[in-house]
Amino acid sequence: MGSRKEPVRLETELNFKTARELARLIRQRDVSAVDVVTAHLDQIDRLNPAINAIVTLLPERALAAANAADRAVARNDAMGPLHGLPIAHKDTTDTKGIRTTRGSPIYRDHVPTENALIVERLQAAGAIAIGKTNVPEFGAGSQTFNTLFGATRNPYDLSKTPGGSSGGAAAALATGMHPIADGSDLGGSLRNPGGYCNVVGFRPSPGRVPKIGSKTAWFDMSVYGPLARTVGDVALLMSAIAGADLRDPLSLSDPGSIFSRPLERSLNGVKAAWSRNLGGLPVDSRTTAVLECQRCVFDDLGLEVVDAEPDLSGADEVFHVFRAWEFELEHGENYDTNRDLLKDTVQWNVEAGRELTGPRIGQAMRLRSEIYRLAQEFFETYDFLLLPVSQAPPFSIETPYPAEVAGVPMSTYIEWMRSCSRITVTGHPAISVPAGFTSEGLPVGLQIVGRARDDWGVLQLAHAFEQATGYWRQRPAIAAGTAPAPA
Repeated sequence: MGSRKEPVRLETELNFKTARELARLIRQRDVSAVDVVTAHLDQIDRLNPAINAIVTLLPERALAAANAADRAVARNDAMGPLHGLPIAHKDTTDTKGIRTTRGSPIYRDHVPTENALIVERLQAAGAIAIGKTNVPEFGAGSQTFNTLFGATRNPYDLSKTPGGSSGGAAAALATGMHPIADGSDLGGSLRNPGGYCNVVGFRPSPGRVPKIGSKTAWFDMSVYGPLARTVGDVALLMSAIAGADLRDPLSLSDPGSIFSRPLERSLNGVKAAWSRNLGGLPVDSRTTAVLECQRCVFDDLGLEVVDAEPDLSGADEVFHVFRAWEFELEHGENYDTNRDLLKDTVQWNVEAGRELTGPRIGQAMRLRSEIYRLAQEFFETYDFLLLPVSQAPPFSIETPYPAEVAGVPMSTYIEWMRSCSRITVTGHPAISVPAGFTSEGLPVGLQIVGRARDDWGVLQLAHAFEQATGYWRQRPAIAAGTAPAPA
């Protein structure tokens, strides 16, 4: 990781302002981009040694970009919605000229020659790259650790995981190391770390944020998306990264500007389904207790909340089959040439992919088609589905994955995240929004799922819940007292 030559300063009030507020202050010349970037670099110097969220740091490059951003403001140049905002990109996402390791020793010195489209769009909107955030190897699993950089720690309890695979991004957000973040989600990699770090992680509809250059262009279960400390900031990011690109065959035609509208709406008469365990999944009683206390918030917002859930029978089989297929396609070559350098769970997923047969893949496709049909019928009655993000609170950083949840043994490293992966199979947009804390002070996220392609509706309900509860304002003790509460 890069080092700073300047003396370390304590953070300023800039570190916990919303991204929307920071962008406004920069545009109005009330604060400079250099000030904003410097404040976040100082926060990284101060807190990253304990958290280990940022694994590649680019201070000189970031400050040069910030100076250029300030010159653009002085010239009254056209500015993107993220002008002057620092961001550290997920280390599985290609960044031109910036080391991208994927959390694997195989890619220890890998420096891409092109940006991923999401990075290209973020930077075109004015975001300033300050580095890369930690991930599990190849993004495999909801626990952020690897042999290159070690484990990222949950800022609310340094003995616990921040989740994954966008764990470094979420932990850095929670501690004010950057105001916005990008990530990706297959089985919960945006939602789980969002819930575990008391920030917002949004899984958009497939095709909402296009992907190009992938070996799996037609694979719609893995998506790019944003993380931020507020839903409004997530919408700001979506305005920059969403929008059609015909190089992605699944790309949706709506422009990113649809996410620039006001989030406020009347929720009177809106009908939501409340699910405690999504069809009998084991859920830790601490998680259930926190979420049950939030049900009345939706009543107060004017919603009709009913105990109900869609029939997702077969979703686990579908997820296992297509995840294994995708892992073999993406990582099979590394398995053949560098098997000893792959962690055991990646090896297992590749091997599972190679054991697939045509009939089993065909059955999974039939099951998924039926699941989508049933989900569509469900959402003809309900506008939203409300349920846990994760089946258990943050667990020990020493544990690759929970061995059991609510007394039920977990046989694989992905089984404990079925509350997210079953939603992935449906193809519906979903968000994790802060919903409170366990008695030990560990964050718990609420998952809001919307109708097919109703990304905006999901953001609107999440925003209303966020504003009614205010959990996003709480900071981890490691960062407490270093900046005033957000306005």
